[in-house]
Amino acid sequence: MDYTEVFEKTREAGRKLSLLPAEKVTSVLHDLAGAISKQASFLITENEKDLARMPENDPMYDRLKLTDERIATMAKDVINVAGLPSPVGTVLSDKTLENNLQISKVTVPIGVIGIIYEARPNVTCDAFVLCFKTNNACILKGGSDAEFSNQALIDIIKSVLQENELDTDIVNLLPVARKSTEMLLEATGWVDVVIPRGSQQLINYVREHAKVPVIETGAGIVHTYFDETADIEKGAAVICNAKTRRVSVCNSLDCLLVHNKTLHMLPQLLKPLEQKMVEIYADPFSHEVLNGKYPASLLFEASEEHYGTEFLSLKLAIKTVNNLEEALEHINKYGSRHSEAILSEDEEHISQFLSSVDAAAVYVNTSTAFTDGAEFGLGAEIGISTQKLHARGPMGLEALTSYKWIIRGDGQVRS
Repeated sequence: MDYTEVFEKTREAGRKLSLLPAEKVTSVLHDLAGAISKQASFLITENEKDLARMPENDPMYDRLKLTDERIATMAKDVINVAGLPSPVGTVLSDKTLENNLQISKVTVPIGVIGIIYEARPNVTCDAFVLCFKTNNACILKGGSDAEFSNQALIDIIKSVLQENELDTDIVNLLPVARKSTEMLLEATGWVDVVIPRGSQQLINYVREHAKVPVIETGAGIVHTYFDETADIEKGAAVICNAKTRRVSVCNSLDCLLVHNKTLHMLPQLLKPLEQKMVEIYADPFSHEVLNGKYPASLLFEASEEHYGTEFLSLKLAIKTVNNLEEALEHINKYGSRHSEAILSEDEEHISQFLSSVDAAAVYVNTSTAFTDGAEFGLGAEIGISTQKLHARGPMGLEALTSYKWIIRGDGQVRS
C-alpha cells in the first residue's frame, strides 16, 4: 500500500467534506443505518470468520462478537447520532472591540482523525459516524482479530457514500499489518490527531511512538468502594451489574473496596456474583470472612498483581480498608482515571469522594457500566478519554471539534 497516497486522498476528501451541509450528512447517516440493518447476515458471516480464529475463552471474544441484537444496536446508534445537532459552526463567543473589529470564536472540524483500535468492530461504525457528523475525515486502523468484520463494515459505508455521490476517501481502513500503525503515527501534515482505543499496551505504544498529537482513551481499572453506611441490597445489585453486565468492556468493575465494619456483609453482598461464577481474589481479611461461605473453587487469595489489573473477565479483586481515606489512597495508587464509584448513604463521605477522586467519571450509588457515550446522551463515542486536555470521559461529537477565530473588519490597521 502507498500510505502517502492514502493519507493525501483522505486529507483532500476531508477538505471537501467540511463544506457538506448538515442536512446531507443526516440523510447519509440514515441511509447507512438502513444499509447496516439490511446487511446483518453479511456482517455476521464475516464476523464468524474472525471468531473462528479466536478461542471462546479469550476476554476479547465477547468484544469481537457480532449478533443480530448488536447489529441492530449499531444501526440504532447511527440514527441517534444523525438526530443530534452538529456542533460544527457553533459560535462560542462573539464580541466587538473598541476599534469595531468583530471577533468570533467558532467550532470547526478537527480535520483528519486517525483511530487505532483492537477487537471491537462496532468502533469502525462509531468512529466513522461521529467523524462524518462533525465533517471530519478519518483513517482507521483496526486489529487483525477483527479484520473481516471491519472490512465488511467499511465496504457498507463506502457503498452508501458512493450511492450519495460522495468521495469514498472520507474514510479509509488501513491494512492490519503493524507497519500501518507506524505510518499512521508518523503522518504529520496529513493526520491532525490519533486516538488509540484498546489495551494499556496499545495506548502506551501509541503515546511513545506518535509524532502526531494523541488523545488517550485509557484502560479501565475500575473500583467501587462499599462504605460503612452503604445499603446492602442496593450494593449487591450495583456491584453485580458493574462486574457482570459485560465483563470485556472498560467500564466493568475490577476491584471492590470494603470498609472493615462491613466485612460481615460480604457473603450476602457477593451472592449475585456467586451465581454468575465470578472468581474472587480476596485480601486476608475478606478471604477469612468468605472462606466456607463462597464456593472454594471460585475463592482465591489476592496478591499485589491483582490490584491495578483490568481483568476483562469474570474476576474481581477485594481489598479491605479502615476508612474512606484508605479507599481514596488505594484508588489513587491503582486506578486508571477512568470510572470510580462509591456506595454510601453518608452525604459527607459522598462529597469527599466526589471531590477527591481523579477520574473521568465518578459515580454515587450506581453502576460504572453507565460510562458510555450512548448512555450519556452523546449518541455514540469515539472512546473514553482519561486525560485532561481537550476531552475527558466519553468522547462524542463536541470532542471531535476544535475552533477558530474569525475577525471581521472594515479597513482597520494596527498602530
